[in-house]
Amino acid sequence: MQVHGALVRIRGVGVLLLGPSGVGKSETALELVARGHALVADDVVELERAGESLIGRAPERIRHYLEIRGLGILYIPELYGPQAVLPESPIELLCRLERDAPGLEYERVGLERAREPLAGVSLPVVRLPVRPATSLGVIVEAAALDHLMRARGPSAAERIDRGLAERS
Repeated sequence: MQVHGALVRIRGVGVLLLGPSGVGKSETALELVARGHALVADDVVELERAGESLIGRAPERIRHYLEIRGLGILYIPELYGPQAVLPESPIELLCRLERDAPGLEYERVGLERAREPLAGVSLPVVRLPVRPATSLGVIVEAAALDHLMRARGPSAAERIDRGLAERS
């Protein structure tokens, strides 16, 4: 199975960026690479189920390339070094980039992370609004780090919720 998106590895977390064409998936992936993370795939991500996990990789012909409108095609190892790319990665988090529009609502507290099936695997998903002058790379990086923290114990939202309940 293939999906249209970009796959990056952020501090050990495979994050699949999804969204409509032109929303900023590749630009976000480039920002993350510039911040020291690794590109796995841009534009086309091949998915392979491995038990209860999902592995993503780029098709061989476009592996390690990234397309940026206005610049063209970039070869990431030449620009950022061989450590800036990986041949494949497990996918642990989905980030859906959405053009912001009046009336759309987004998670504000984050007590529970929504889940979405992809190739038969249920994965946590965050919906992120794309707004002018937003640094999506920083936000996606924070989502990946929050995912790591949630695996280790209560989320920030759960801790603050407990604190408020104890004061009541």
